[in-house]
Amino acid sequence: MLTNKNKQQVEDWFKTLRNQICKSFEEIEIQFQHKLIKERPGKFSKKKWKRLKNNKGGGGEISTMKGRIFEKVGVNISTVYGNFSKEFRKQIPGCKKSPKFWASGISLVAHLHSPFITAAHFNTRHIITSKSWFGGGTDITPTMPDKKNINFFHNSLKKTCSIHNKKYYPKFKKWCDEYFYLKHRKETRGAGGIFFDYINTNKWEEDFEFTKNIGKCFLETYPRIIKNNIKKSWTKNDREKLLIKRGRYAEFNLLYDRGTQFGLKTGGNIEAILMSMPPTVKWI
Repeated sequence: MLTNKNKQQVEDWFKTLRNQICKSFEEIEIQFQHKLIKERPGKFSKKKWKRLKNNKGGGGEISTMKGRIFEKVGVNISTVYGNFSKEFRKQIPGCKKSPKFWASGISLVAHLHSPFITAAHFNTRHIITSKSWFGGGTDITPTMPDKKNINFFHNSLKKTCSIHNKKYYPKFKKWCDEYFYLKHRKETRGAGGIFFDYINTNKWEEDFEFTKNIGKCFLETYPRIIKNNIKKSWTKNDREKLLIKRGRYAEFNLLYDRGTQFGLKTGGNIEAILMSMPPTVKWI
């Protein structure tokens, strides 16, 4: 049986990771300036929100930044609790007998000015009903071919997963490829990564450690990918390709994304839920 201490550990970790990620991204804004973007270094602004007016349903904090490297990046944390609707509880494990739930998580989406720096998504979460589990994942959506950094991203995830279970990476990579798939276009959203859900090995501490390590892996890997490509110049045509690629991102998030559906059906903050949407996008 999970205790309030377990819940607090999870909530504290997501807040710590959020702070570390925001600090890392702000340092990139200060350290680098692409010659085509002359704005001042970006800095995260934070906004708290409550799920219910009586403050009995939890809430979260939205952190967003628009700068000279990051066109738009958001890092959200939340801890919410209450009862699932009759419609939604049928889709959630452990809700047949009781609609009660508790959920805490972190969610990040980064869209950059440069078409040569891949967009990135990362999230991890812990959900408790009459059952409990960890879930999440991370993937990248490059506009331009980038085999070196794609391989680096995947190899880092494979190494991290293998520390816990050698079957995790191939299983979660396949899950990611199948999940981040635009059925109406018959194409994947990007270059993949990992996606996992319902992680409960009956060893809570180990499952929590795996979840933390995926967060640490993202924190170590994605800033390096940004720095590897930060000095590349781009043309108007390159930028046009980026905006069209973002259309694919928007389509997936609005049509298929489970996190979007979860947030909307549990009374989440609309601004936080749609934070992942690109700032500017085009369709042909």
